[in-house]
Amino acid sequence: QGPVELRRQACSICLDYLGTPVMTACGATLLPRVHPVYLGEGQKQERGSEVEGALPLALSRRDWSPRETCRPNRLADHGGGRDALCEDDQSPICCTSRAVQEYKVGPGRCGYLREEMMKTGKLQAREKTDLAEWKVKVREQRQRILVEFEKMDLLLVEEEQRLLQALKQEEEEVAAKLRESAAALEKQSHALERLLLQLEDKEVRTPLQTLQALKELLSRKNSLSVQYPEATPTVLRTVCRVPGQIEVLKSFQEDVVPDPTTAYPYLLLYESRQRRYLTTPLEGVPHSKDRFLAYPCAVGKETFSSGRHYWEVGMNLTGDALWALGVCRDNVSRRDRVAKSPENGFWVVQLCKGKKYLPVTSAPTPVTLAEPPSHVGVFLDFEAGEVSFYNLKDGSHLHTYAEPEFSGPLQPFFCLGPPKSGQMVISTVTLWVKG
Repeated sequence: QGPVELRRQACSICLDYLGTPVMTACGATLLPRVHPVYLGEGQKQERGSEVEGALPLALSRRDWSPRETCRPNRLADHGGGRDALCEDDQSPICCTSRAVQEYKVGPGRCGYLREEMMKTGKLQAREKTDLAEWKVKVREQRQRILVEFEKMDLLLVEEEQRLLQALKQEEEEVAAKLRESAAALEKQSHALERLLLQLEDKEVRTPLQTLQALKELLSRKNSLSVQYPEATPTVLRTVCRVPGQIEVLKSFQEDVVPDPTTAYPYLLLYESRQRRYLTTPLEGVPHSKDRFLAYPCAVGKETFSSGRHYWEVGMNLTGDALWALGVCRDNVSRRDRVAKSPENGFWVVQLCKGKKYLPVTSAPTPVTLAEPPSHVGVFLDFEAGEVSFYNLKDGSHLHTYAEPEFSGPLQPFFCLGPPKSGQMVISTVTLWVKG
């Protein structure tokens, strides 16, 4: 059975529920607030002013005067403590009331609680099992990570040894060819030198002796085979490529976009997503201090003062292409032609016109390549003071600048050559020089 709704006895005058009732001489039960004599002279009612005049009693139908004497109604109070509540307004009622007895929890409610306890117990057991299984999964994954990285370490060590061995073999082969060519040229040089000395010595003799000596020397000269060996190629075939390195660098990838407000006046920027030009050739318009005027250059909108950052640049080049890319300080000269070197605030690689190599100003010799890269990755590690370049076609390392520290904020740097030298693609923006 469900809970029994309690109904309490009402006051015979105000018809409100009884709290601590009083009883009149005729047996009517009232609330104390309607009887000022019982409460004391001058005390106000809870509702409105003092009761004045005769009031009709709801049950006995007789008139009742507020001056009539009343006494506490112990019967209605049941003589018990108020340790139960009315379901309607949650006010205290006597625990000995029959209604209270009927309101006690029945077998149905006990069954419901037992069922909920069983469900809670099952959930507790499931959570305990899930926690144990979760710990097993984490432990297995931790072990798997350790094992896989240990295997990767072994693979990297093997690849490192393979590359070093290939480089050593290439070094020995090319060095042997160079030594052989140098030895042949040295031998030929000595032979020519001896012949020249003999010829000069014959010049001091008489004409007849000279002619006889010349005839002998000319025959020796004709028998001397002068050869000039072909130049031995010195382009390295062994590249520095660390498996998985580009994938790791991509975790630092930035959405780098060139800033059109810094672009050279005739450097066009086309946004493929917006399908519109970000710049147009400016003629007769005053240029801001941020715009490059010396070269067809632009910098990225982003400025980096900390952290690791990676971005990629694609090139669609012609035969006479010329480009440079990397990073520069945010305050480099933009109006004067200066060398793109670290001393001037540039850390870049660039392709010389018509050449297949990347001259790096800080290096004693250019970095020579078999083919110019068409897709380059740039990685900036600001705290380490390093800027590295990678050929994304094969994942090989091109060059790394290493500084003790960078003295100020850096920006991505992009530069193209003369008109019709090709295009450069950064994120969704394509750059080329208007012809």
